[in-house]
Amino acid sequence: MQRDSHQQCIDACYTCADACDHCAIACLQEPQPKLLARCIALDMDCAQACRMAAGFMSRGSPNDNAACALCAMLCVACAAECEQHQTDHCRTCAHACRRCADECSRMSHRKTRVETVAGTHVHH
Repeated sequence: MQRDSHQQCIDACYTCADACDHCAIACLQEPQPKLLARCIALDMDCAQACRMAAGFMSRGSPNDNAACALCAMLCVACAAECEQHQTDHCRTCAHACRRCADECSRMSHRKTRVETVAGTHVHH
């Protein structure tokens, strides 16, 4: 099954999404959350991309490498932002983002699978 060969990356994506969700909520509870607006926005974008990439891999989508490339890009951006802050939640998030970026980058460089999906139109 395709999902088995992707499990390490799927797990990293879900771990990262959870860390990003926690970070965003924790940032909102900081004394001056407006100063963390970029961090919160990147947390939200990154969490969404991680869940999307995990879903693509779980379904065995032929586009999972593109989803992983986007996820890796957002994870790197989120990690870089979180690394600028000295809070535990940002450090934890940055670590999860770096791990996920590494996994997704590896997956995005695989050869694209060519598949046809039932009910789709094949161009000649």
